[in-house]
Amino acid sequence: MADIHAYAAQDEKSPLTPFDYSSRDVRDNDVKIEILYCGVCHSDLHMARNEWKSTQYPIVPGHEIVGRIVEAGASAKKFKKGDLVGVGCMVDSCRSCSSCDEGEENYCENGFVATYNSKDRHSEAITYGGYATDIVVDQDFVLKVPENLDPAGVAPLLCAGVTTYAPLRHWKVGPGQKVGIVGLGGLGHMGVKLAHAMGAKVVLFTTSASKIEDGKRLGADEVVISKDAEQMEAQVNSFDLILNTVAAQHDLTQFIRLLKRDGHLALVGVPEHDHPAPSVAELVFKRRTVGGSLIGSIAETQEMLDFCGEHNITADIELINIDQINEAYERMLKSDVKYRFVIDNNSLRK
Repeated sequence: MADIHAYAAQDEKSPLTPFDYSSRDVRDNDVKIEILYCGVCHSDLHMARNEWKSTQYPIVPGHEIVGRIVEAGASAKKFKKGDLVGVGCMVDSCRSCSSCDEGEENYCENGFVATYNSKDRHSEAITYGGYATDIVVDQDFVLKVPENLDPAGVAPLLCAGVTTYAPLRHWKVGPGQKVGIVGLGGLGHMGVKLAHAMGAKVVLFTTSASKIEDGKRLGADEVVISKDAEQMEAQVNSFDLILNTVAAQHDLTQFIRLLKRDGHLALVGVPEHDHPAPSVAELVFKRRTVGGSLIGSIAETQEMLDFCGEHNITADIELINIDQINEAYERMLKSDVKYRFVIDNNSLRK
């Protein structure tokens, strides 16, 4: 008998609707989590509508999960019943390649098992995500959530938070550095908060003057309108790191020019079509670099959650019931959210 209530898309053109299924048996190393909240990532929309041409239907999206342990397998000793925990974008990896051996499961050479729309390594069943009442996950891919934080505001940290935290940490952001954040959406607003908490001088780049006040409220020391050539010129050769969160095709050279010698432009947004090739001269003559970063490892994700607990950081959210998810998708397409929708999963139990 089905024990999990969820919302799923049945094909690329259908709205998400109620969907019941049976969870897998709790294996020795598993925990079962009663989901309290699940963030709504733009990737969920891409996958539900098969925009990346890899969706397997039915699909239950959701990889920004916060809940409480309700059951643990015989060997699952890391958590106990009642613990507040999180699940992000991964629920398994090969655990034997060089990346996994080095604690970088997000770069697993054989491909990590995604929280949804991915094949379970043992049963080959397709994984279902967090738009559901419960989820069963290997304890090694479960995170401890600080009890002092609002759990609804924590949910987006499991993707948007670690996606921005990991590159900031990798490029050693700290006091005395000048860091740019491009874009003020679900990722960008977390990038501003985290870089500010790390002690850097933070400059937000946005195309919208209406975001100046909000950018400063979130922790930006300065806001630059990237369409204004004069404002951009005033920033040339001044940044240690620029974190670009925008997933739409645009000119990267305008931001590369702003980097100091040895500065780095880190990309975390993946556009549908590649960016135009940047100017090679702008790279060569200042030894600047451009690179990317993919979510974060389990260790980085736990470090990020602990950091947010210490600094009282959560995402700015709009809480919705599950029956509002299709409307939320349409609003996301219009950037009509500040800055992340989060599902109250109790609405699935009514």
